[in-house]
Amino acid sequence: MKRALTPGTFDPITEGHLDVIRRAAQLVDEVVVAVAVSAGKGPKGPLFSLEERVALAREATRDIPGVMVEPFDELLVDFARRMGAQAVVKGLRAITDFEYEFQMTAMNYQLDKDLETVFIMSTPQHMYLSSSVVREIASWGGDVSKFVPPCVNEALLRKFAK
Repeated sequence: MKRALTPGTFDPITEGHLDVIRRAAQLVDEVVVAVAVSAGKGPKGPLFSLEERVALAREATRDIPGVMVEPFDELLVDFARRMGAQAVVKGLRAITDFEYEFQMTAMNYQLDKDLETVFIMSTPQHMYLSSSVVREIASWGGDVSKFVPPCVNEALLRKFAK
């Protein structure tokens, strides 16, 4: 059985993430959506707690066969080994993504030569989409419903209604 990880903070999970997850699920038997703790991300940390991000990712991916969602708080290569994953699948939106991901891939290769990294290019309709852009628009009361699954849209409306 071939298993791949799609790691990220998923703060929140977007339609762009889901596109990469769906496409990864066509390549392997199982995809583990690996939700990183990422406590130090941004000035205040993630908008959603780890538990909220895992729950939203599970809800958003529940209809995608062969996908499971797991939190992690360790080196990606260690988590991949523990999960029995042979590959990491990452989405690329732009050249800036590539530069960062290329560096991370090289480092992961030094840590575990058996863990392969596969890049999936974003589709044109998702190339501009990021969790940070979604959070920014939602924080100003903008409509993000076409960028995120319904469960995430509802969660953002609740977060920013306060």
